[in-house]
Amino acid sequence: MQDSVMQRMWQTAHLSGGNAAYVEGLYELYLRDPNGVPEQWRDYFAGLPQLKGVHTGDVPHSTVRETFVHLARNRNRQQPVAPSAVSSEHEKKQVLVLRLINAYRVRGHQKAQLDPLELMVRSDVPDLHLEHHGLTEADVDIPFQTGSLFFGREEATLGEIRDLLEATYCGSIGAEFMHIVDTEQRRWFQQKLESVRSKPSMSVDARMHVLERLTAAEGLEKYLGTKYPGTKRFGLEGGESLIPMLDEMIQRAGSGETKEVVIGMAHRGRLNVLVNTLGKNPGELFDEFEGKIKLHTENGSGDVKYHQGFSSNVMTPGGEIHLALAFNPSHLEIVSPVVEGSVRARQDRREDIHRDQVMPISIHGDAAFAGQGVVMETFQLSQTRAYGTGGTIHIVINNQVGFTTSKPEDARSTEYCTDVAKLVDAPILHVNGDDPEAVVFATKLAVDYRKEFKRDVVIDLVCYRRRGHNEADEPSSTQPLMYSQIKVQDTTRTLYASHLVEQGVMSPEQSEDMVEDYRNNLETGQHVAKSLVREPNTKLYVDWSPYVNHKWTARHDTRVAVGVLQELGQKMCEVPEGFALQRQVGKIYDDRRKMAAGALPINWGMGELLAYATLLMEGHPVRLTGQDVGRGTFSHRHAVLHNQKDASTYVPLSQLSEEQPKIQIYDSVLSEEAVLAFEYGYATTRPKSLVIWEAQFGDFANGAQVVIDQFITSGESKWGRLCGLTMLLPHGYEGQGPEHSSARLERFLQLCAEHNIQVCVPTTPAQVFHMMRRQVLRPLRKPLVVFSPKSLLRHKQAVSTLEQLADGSFQTVIPEIDEQDVAKVTRLVLCSGKVYYDLLNKRREHNLGHIAIIRIEQLYPFPEDDLQDVLFAYKNLKSVVWCQEEPMNQGAWYCSQHHMHKVIASRTNNKLTLQYAGREASAAPACGYMSMHVDQQNKLVSDALGIE
Repeated sequence: MQDSVMQRMWQTAHLSGGNAAYVEGLYELYLRDPNGVPEQWRDYFAGLPQLKGVHTGDVPHSTVRETFVHLARNRNRQQPVAPSAVSSEHEKKQVLVLRLINAYRVRGHQKAQLDPLELMVRSDVPDLHLEHHGLTEADVDIPFQTGSLFFGREEATLGEIRDLLEATYCGSIGAEFMHIVDTEQRRWFQQKLESVRSKPSMSVDARMHVLERLTAAEGLEKYLGTKYPGTKRFGLEGGESLIPMLDEMIQRAGSGETKEVVIGMAHRGRLNVLVNTLGKNPGELFDEFEGKIKLHTENGSGDVKYHQGFSSNVMTPGGEIHLALAFNPSHLEIVSPVVEGSVRARQDRREDIHRDQVMPISIHGDAAFAGQGVVMETFQLSQTRAYGTGGTIHIVINNQVGFTTSKPEDARSTEYCTDVAKLVDAPILHVNGDDPEAVVFATKLAVDYRKEFKRDVVIDLVCYRRRGHNEADEPSSTQPLMYSQIKVQDTTRTLYASHLVEQGVMSPEQSEDMVEDYRNNLETGQHVAKSLVREPNTKLYVDWSPYVNHKWTARHDTRVAVGVLQELGQKMCEVPEGFALQRQVGKIYDDRRKMAAGALPINWGMGELLAYATLLMEGHPVRLTGQDVGRGTFSHRHAVLHNQKDASTYVPLSQLSEEQPKIQIYDSVLSEEAVLAFEYGYATTRPKSLVIWEAQFGDFANGAQVVIDQFITSGESKWGRLCGLTMLLPHGYEGQGPEHSSARLERFLQLCAEHNIQVCVPTTPAQVFHMMRRQVLRPLRKPLVVFSPKSLLRHKQAVSTLEQLADGSFQTVIPEIDEQDVAKVTRLVLCSGKVYYDLLNKRREHNLGHIAIIRIEQLYPFPEDDLQDVLFAYKNLKSVVWCQEEPMNQGAWYCSQHHMHKVIASRTNNKLTLQYAGREASAAPACGYMSMHVDQQNKLVSDALGIE
């Protein structure tokens, strides 16, 4: 910068007005890299008093900005402002005051009065002492400019400024927001907090409503404790402020554009939320305590009462809204991404692109929030294209003790259990649970922030747990000091009622009447959620009625006319003019055009994409996510095209027609657990859609085993939750070692029972085409687990014709394809997957006409009838072999042989038994050496065919 330019700036508006943004920008650059600004400005910034002796990276630019404003207000506008301008003693102290203000904003939360038990030992914060900033008590009566402080006037004494800062940042709310990168968001919090000293006035009616909600929260726990002593309920005692918090959150969201709220929480306080927030009839809860509740499904297992979900409608100032509490197992935080998926599905169904109409609320425990990795994974989803929901309000019920025995220093490595939220710049509002008015204010801030910025926000409800981990647990053996205090601690409701009586808001008799009224309502079985809508608007619900009470044999027709397939095949190969394809991708699309014309056979990628195209044209949305899904891990799909000139993208499947529904194809974050849980939540909310998660390698589904065990395979049995999620798990023994061969087929088969899921191993493009279409068109919603191929994606024999797509259907069992004299067949080989082609080619090589090879394409529900129909033609069998690539203790052998035995026994009058051909039992899924792999593969194929 030229000297004349800087002089002109100093001599005109100095450091304020239109130049302020410019100077601030220079200063931000200076903090990051002093050498990045011109020398004159570098010398000026370095000479500011507040920077002397302090590393520039530690000083927020807001401090200097305030200094600039102060200088601009007080300097003679006709005199240039030079680095030596900050010269008088008062001006030096003014800078120190601004530093003090900033210190309270950054670290005031560390002095806040957060612990209801007053046992929390907090370190002294030197930054909040006057002396730390070069100020003394002698300065408290001196007036200073308030700078950016929302004080109400431009000048106040240091004592007044300090009092405002103490009230705002060191009371019952400890606000952490200065870590946020975005300046607008930081200023938003400063204005909201400082303008009311973090304690806005509340009307009498509002206070009475808070007390009524506290009465409900405490009343239910006392009633259950009296009526069902010693029974597990994971009560909310000590954290009763959660109920008025949720009430305020829902009502405030509903007063805006919100039409649905989806809540996820573990078991602590869940029964209280069910009854007092969602409006579950207390009588139904009592029936559950007494074991009278009916199962969700005719043959289901059911689940314990504190895992149950619920839905209802409540009235708000903005109209009726729908509440949904997600079902949740004891795996605590795993429900968080499930909620996000359900919310995203509801937003997509409403075409809510601004994410205003559906709001997620996730309620956490303190130790789980800090300790479980899925929390971090879910935060990482929050601002991505594939998984964003417009911000989640997180509530941490912070009991200050994780289970019963853990201490904070053993439960985490950070000061707060909420520090993980800083990963995504989420603001954190720590609030004392025994100050209900502060809780309500923090709630309003959270809802408003989410609405304004569409980002996650955390409320850390610092409370305690009056009883142990469950009502039969005795916590004092490991937490003696905490529980000696809890024994003498008045409840939150008692403290707040006394406070209102002291202020003359109500009489003691009114308080007692409120308690009695609530108990009477429980006794008479009345609903106790005040805003519950008794005749809800059913349009707010997801309609699952078309998909219930159907058998596996439900009719479906997956055929598509050849002409339609050809037209769609050409349409989905169209590329905008000037869109430069990468060379290999261009070749793939040239081949696909030939396939659509019937000049080439259909390969795997074409068959799969035609399934999506036909479903879209029939009105079914499609969602496909995973770590490489746009291209496909093995480069077979290329559903998302990338322009080689400008890196823009194009999705041909989204351009089939103007009326088609939306197709979503997103490469996901590098997560299995959170992403699969998200897609499960999405699929349980959009029954008309085809929802697919594809693992990069099938082995990686290991990282999401909790989702598979607790939701996908058991959700219907436990909770009656239908789900049509499809999982594509690349699986195949290609010599790629233990971690890239097996998708652990045996684990899924072990989880199969009561027709809970489908497990398929397709071997042709026609099969994947009809399988995908069947998943949507059949009036049945069951999870589909597909062991998809790797080498078959380009295998010359793994092809199909247009006619097989047009006229066929999904075959659970594929019979022998070569022309044979069935009377000469004495050996039958059963198999699934890629090994079929190895067997077929070896048999043809050796001209073994006495062997027939049958593919079982659906391993569960096992197609006994279809297999029996195929076996019927073979009258002279002497041996039947099951061949698999997996080791004997893995794959389908142990889990499915009883089905095959049953069919073989019935067909041969128990004369034949099933033999095994495959790898020996192994602790690892596959060997790590190519030569060993080849030898093993040759041997198992030869064994299956009886070749010496």
